[in-house]
Amino acid sequence: MASEITRRSFVKDTVIASAGAALALASGGTGDAAAAEPAKPAENPPTPKNALPRGKIGDMEISRMVLGGNLLSHFTHSRDLRYVYNLAAHYNTDEKVMETLALAEAHGINTVSMHNPPHPMSVLRRYRKERKGKIQWIICPTAPAEPGMTKYAQEVQQLIDDGCEAIYLWGVRADGLLGEGKIDLMGKAVDLAKAQGVPSGVGCHNLDVVVACEKNKINADFYIKTFHHHNYPSAKLNYDSSWCSNPEETAAFMAGVQKPWIAFKTMAAGAIPPRDALQYVFTHGADFVLFGMFDYEIAEDVQILKDVLANLPKRARPWRG
Repeated sequence: MASEITRRSFVKDTVIASAGAALALASGGTGDAAAAEPAKPAENPPTPKNALPRGKIGDMEISRMVLGGNLLSHFTHSRDLRYVYNLAAHYNTDEKVMETLALAEAHGINTVSMHNPPHPMSVLRRYRKERKGKIQWIICPTAPAEPGMTKYAQEVQQLIDDGCEAIYLWGVRADGLLGEGKIDLMGKAVDLAKAQGVPSGVGCHNLDVVVACEKNKINADFYIKTFHHHNYPSAKLNYDSSWCSNPEETAAFMAGVQKPWIAFKTMAAGAIPPRDALQYVFTHGADFVLFGMFDYEIAEDVQILKDVLANLPKRARPWRG
């Protein structure tokens, strides 16, 4: 028990110290002297000393670990534990979300990804304006991709106006379009964002979406595809408990895909430990990992990521991003 208390104390102290440092940096000062004479921001900020390994999607440089927005938007997959959603919402207040973003940046995570519900998006905008946050956004519009693309185009334009650095077709929409045989609308969604000069991708849960995009030469810059193994107790429940039905087939097909791949749902909503998840997805071909984390998990998960990448066995799939 003593060792457990020591570890918890260590993690707690680390998180508090890191968050304090990150918030001080984000606010432009570290004390009274800084408050009296705020420092001018550098035109080209240097790469942080603690920067994570990075890759690229187009000209966009992205940390290998991307902060998942599910906890920031309170959208948690908790199987039949209905209280978890409200618990996350009560913990991740607007202030806590901004602290979490600052902490992620302080530990070298330079990108966050999520869908675009109004209030969480307003918090991202506040973080940039009020805290001078630099974390990049990869956002998926939730508007339907339908003939005319009017609503979808409006949301893409709003994201561009907000300064979003990359856009992708929401996996829920892409899965549905595939089921309806509307591959052409996937292409139109991708092209809409590309026309705005930002990287444009496709998200999905169903591997057949990627298969269809590749077959039909959809001009996506990247894919965001679910990826996790099934070696956890609730994997076979099929009740908000599994998001990648065929991980072996996914790894095999993605091995031949030359576009960058961001893997998400890699911990199966917390069922798979971080080290296990990271080792699996990077060994089996993902270029980036989308990781949903509470603030107190960031420091430890970043260190695990560094350890995994430093000791990664030879990959069957070359790095594509």
